[in-house]
Amino acid sequence: MAEAPEKETLLEFPCAFPLKIMGLAGDALAQTVLEIVRRHAPDFDGATMEMRASSGGKYVSLTCTIRATSKPQLDALYRELTSHPLVKVVL
Repeated sequence: MAEAPEKETLLEFPCAFPLKIMGLAGDALAQTVLEIVRRHAPDFDGATMEMRASSGGKYVSLTCTIRATSKPQLDALYRELTSHPLVKVVL
């Protein structure tokens, strides 16, 4: 009896997918993240980006909830975000 092929991801596309991006606080981080996210999810509304500063104010976290359409889209977005020098962590 043949087994069903395993799914590459547990997500069902399209879906709402939240990304949390953390980096040093500064004017350039939010704009840079917005540009990267829009390259991979052109329909992302930047007005929905949530921003929260760390207790000491040195770091900021940005939450962007995109409409994910595929695993390759998410993989490419993660790769570009994590390779940018302003970005410290992507969850």
